[in-house]
Amino acid sequence: MFLEPDELCVLTGRKLKSKQIQWLRGEGIPFRINALGHPVVTRATVESRKPEPAQRPAWSPRVMGAR
Repeated sequence: MFLEPDELCVLTGRKLKSKQIQWLRGEGIPFRINALGHPVVTRATVESRKPEPAQRPAWSPRVMGAR
């Protein structure tokens, strides 16, 4: 139902709970704080997120005269 502590470390790239919380907030991933002060993320939250696009579309300038 919830991510295991080691899974949360892999997801956030952080071991300290304060840094995990900071990262989760920055990424907009919903979480709760348990009685020990650790962030808790449901597995469904992570599994249902859409993957980020692999690459942004290349920037191209507007062609002269196009409006």
